[in-house]
Amino acid sequence: MKFPGKRKSKHYFPVSLRDPLLQPIKEMMDGENNRAYIVGIDQILVDIEAKVDEDFIQRYNLSQGHSLVIEDDVAETLYKELTDNNLISHEFAGGTIGNTLHNYSVLADDRSVLLGTMCSNIQIGSYAYRYLCNTSSRTDLNYLQGVNGAIGRCFTLVTENGERTFAISPGQMNQLKPESIPEKIIAEASALVLTAYLIRCEPGEPMPEATMKAIEYAKKHSVPVVLTLGTKYVIADDPQWWRDFLVENISVLAMNEDEAYELTGFSDPLLASNMALDWVDLVLCTAGPAGLYMAGYTEKDYTRQTTHPLLPGAIAEFNRYEFSRAMRKSDCQIPMKVYSHIEPYMGGPEKIMNTNGAGDGALSALLHDITANNHHRMNVPNSSKHIRTYLTYSSLAQVCKYANRVSYQVLSQHSPRLSRGLPEKEDSLEESYWER
Repeated sequence: MKFPGKRKSKHYFPVSLRDPLLQPIKEMMDGENNRAYIVGIDQILVDIEAKVDEDFIQRYNLSQGHSLVIEDDVAETLYKELTDNNLISHEFAGGTIGNTLHNYSVLADDRSVLLGTMCSNIQIGSYAYRYLCNTSSRTDLNYLQGVNGAIGRCFTLVTENGERTFAISPGQMNQLKPESIPEKIIAEASALVLTAYLIRCEPGEPMPEATMKAIEYAKKHSVPVVLTLGTKYVIADDPQWWRDFLVENISVLAMNEDEAYELTGFSDPLLASNMALDWVDLVLCTAGPAGLYMAGYTEKDYTRQTTHPLLPGAIAEFNRYEFSRAMRKSDCQIPMKVYSHIEPYMGGPEKIMNTNGAGDGALSALLHDITANNHHRMNVPNSSKHIRTYLTYSSLAQVCKYANRVSYQVLSQHSPRLSRGLPEKEDSLEESYWER
């Protein structure tokens, strides 16, 4: 899937090299100024996995099987012992938004922009170096804010009995300042992507203020703000605060069924997604073995009925108009709610290697489709696809299909970050992703 980036496939929208009338459009589309991208803010961190003995756990006053926050000096000593004794088995770039932007850039083979903090001095082989090595070259890191100190580190310490103990060192990951937020980069983006963790930091840390500054710029320039909830515990502390925050600031909401329950009080993902439409324009809700749901708005007069079987649920035949494209509610004259659902791709992987990041993978697919819409509108503005102001390029059903497939790919591997796009043998499916 190489869209909206450069790709080798002979099919490229309705453009053909054999048609001289379309050659000016081809030349315009090749220009760097007509490229769409997304921008995201993250708490930059590295996931470090190591095999240790129980004595190691006790010496650092950790609680076996639990998660504890440790001081920076303790983290440095712990990390040095792990490296000196060659105990580290995996060292991955982490972070919800970092994972999402990386996967987006792999899928689209195109640019994304990451904002956050990074060590000013990076040594070869260090955790900061590993972060850079494990991030797509298409992810623009030029706007990171340099800091004197460590970025975030999450140590996963595995003992002989298989028990996992977590030691988290925030470092300087929450020290992003408002003045490090570039308005021009956000103004020209297709979406601003955030996580709930950014808003609720320790008192005195500048990250929440920087995040709100980015939201201010996005709203000023009508850029959709996308929020992934990240964890149910953050939402459970004050659900009403988050509902009010969504109404004021967010266009697209991504969550899993547990986070959806804390936010809405509904354990049914469909009902939770339906309620969330009271606060946002578009919802993506992953529901584990039940698959994933999408809910959004479209113009009533331009709904398109599905050819798939109508599905039962808390909302009868809820997927009737799933072939409709999503719109912002404010762009509809007569807004109508539309829904879609898809079961796990091929029933899910035969062996799940990693559940961390499957939701981020699904969100990266949705962001790819939103950016594809902007890319096509900039380059083929007279297309019939842009007679109305749509939020997505594809129908809800097609976005579900794409998001579902990317989630499967993440579940099938150890890392939450894709090393490449979808398998080449599936290129024949490409048109079906983008035509409806």
